[in-house]
Amino acid sequence: MSDFAANARLATDALRDLFDPTPLQRNDYLSQRFGADIWLKREDLSPVRSYKLRGAFTAMRKVREGQPGQEHFVCASAGNHAQGVAFACRHFGVRGTIFMPVTTPQQKIDKTRVFGAGQVKIVLTGDYFDQTLAAAKAFCAEQGAVFLSPFDDDDVILGQASVAVEMLDQLGGAPDLVILPVGGGGLSSGVTRYLRSIAPEVEYRFVEPMGGASLTAALQVGAPETLGQVNSFVDGAAVARLGDKTFALL
Repeated sequence: MSDFAANARLATDALRDLFDPTPLQRNDYLSQRFGADIWLKREDLSPVRSYKLRGAFTAMRKVREGQPGQEHFVCASAGNHAQGVAFACRHFGVRGTIFMPVTTPQQKIDKTRVFGAGQVKIVLTGDYFDQTLAAAKAFCAEQGAVFLSPFDDDDVILGQASVAVEMLDQLGGAPDLVILPVGGGGLSSGVTRYLRSIAPEVEYRFVEPMGGASLTAALQVGAPETLGQVNSFVDGAAVARLGDKTFALL
């Protein structure tokens, strides 16, 4: 087992302070339709209804272990990472400033406030994630806070790998094929890095929105490429530029 795989197991164990493993459910309809044995990892059943809590919590936990006095965290997010950061801020009792695009659905803004339970402040700025990201990083530098990347961070990637740790435990072995969504690449990087160590025979398919195909663009030129235009309809994956760390892993 690689160091990454061992650390992913430790990160998964630490997450049990927040929630039990999300279910892995066999889908009879899809299995029959495609003549395969298809299972769904129900990340929509996490406390914040997405896997983003895993990376946010793991990154915040690691910072607090190294800097016990750090009490202010900043992030930029279209919604799911924001909710994860807010939930983690409440858990650790620290302050969070969360930058969100002005196009963020009101439902995600309201839920972020609820999950933060008074620990977070929300700032709406920028039409696209990348504009929001620039504003968040500038604010973070001014305030001396810690920036929590939504995907392009080693500890966030490690936290997302916990999806794969649970999946193999629940399945009782490695699947033939894993299908993964790609926005900034955090989940897909973490899952594939873990499985390459534990089950190198597994194959992958990556799925991204046509209006935000940042991985496709990066593969075409051999490096992360900023898209000239992004359709924000799939707001959770509307990322104009794949992460540098995630591209290297993918």
